Amino acid sequence: METRKLYYEDSTLARFTAQVLSCEETKKGFAVVLDQTAFYPEGGGQAGDTGILDGVRVLDTQEEGDRIVHFCEKPLTPGREVDGTIDYGPRFYRMQQHSGEHIVSGILHRRYGCHNTGFHMGADVTTIDFDAVIPPEVLPEIEAEANEAVYQNIPLHIWIPSPEELPTVAYRTKRALPWPVRIVEIPGYDTCACCGTHVNATGSIGLIKLFSAVSFRGGTRIEMACGKRALEILNGAYEQNRQVSQAFSAKPMETGAAARRMNELLAEEKYRGVSLQKRIFDSIAQGYAGAGNVLHFEEGLDSNGVRELTDKLAAVCGGTAAVFSGTDGAGYSFCLGARDGDLRDLCREMTGALNGRGGGKPMFQQGRVQASRQEIQAFFAEK
Repeated sequence: METRKLYYEDSTLARFTAQVLSCEETKKGFAVVLDQTAFYPEGGGQAGDTGILDGVRVLDTQEEGDRIVHFCEKPLTPGREVDGTIDYGPRFYRMQQHSGEHIVSGILHRRYGCHNTGFHMGADVTTIDFDAVIPPEVLPEIEAEANEAVYQNIPLHIWIPSPEELPTVAYRTKRALPWPVRIVEIPGYDTCACCGTHVNATGSIGLIKLFSAVSFRGGTRIEMACGKRALEILNGAYEQNRQVSQAFSAKPMETGAAARRMNELLAEEKYRGVSLQKRIFDSIAQGYAGAGNVLHFEEGLDSNGVRELTDKLAAVCGGTAAVFSGTDGAGYSFCLGARDGDLRDLCREMTGALNGRGGGKPMFQQGRVQASRQEIQAFFAEK
């Protein structure tokens, strides 16, 4: 027996009554088939509905031939009448995204002749793949036109044309479809074959926001969000921008310029810091001129700093320069450098004794040890 699809008759229907036709235990749960249902099954890029059937949680909904199968946590008795309630929040979210996607795809199809080749509703954003190159700079224009459709609150026209009527309907599709074909029309914006659920009128979409357009498999992937989800993302972005404006002491609409200025100041400070570090390293190196083998500890250096200081010491000491930077407990980064000879054996011996790892070129070894300063000093005292 074919399941009556109440979700096509009224996509806003959240509660209904039905009769259980069958119930079978499966790996995915108890597969329950009803004589009618408002639960939409997964398909067309839209996830299946979840909800409750007489107190039993519906984990997923799938379509199997003419039947709609509800995968439930517990069994339901065949012949029993049950009350169903779908999780309408997620359903409405999906309807907003789906209807908004139709508007955007319709506009791009009209402007660029491109087809929608992929559609996925994620938890954060919806992605749409198109088989044409869409310049990112046109997104504001596309977004503005899409939202004009929302403002007009256009009623959607959804129907299944007769076999005779179908050839006369101009609808967006990548290939010819056999009858029956369900048509979703947003007058003035899009006409498309679709099996998903949609809002009754475009005003219910609330908002359409396009975030990005990037190259993808020779075409373009667009990220977007509609309705409540778009508002949540924009509110989150505004809150982050508010914090940035406070940190930079800049007006909310001037944070971009403030951030660029801060980057310039940081670059200037970094340049001054590098220059100062170079002078400090030169001064340290002068103190080790002709000293032979050198062991030096310097706080607060990153791996590049350890390497640069070791190179300067090795150039003047006349022996092997060993530089360590770190703290007891957290460990030390190190470099071993010399102007001649091979330091690989020394590095292997040292890392073995001091619980470390390292490697590099014969005259320059770099790595890290998990040892105390006293243990490092004791190791080199024996060399």
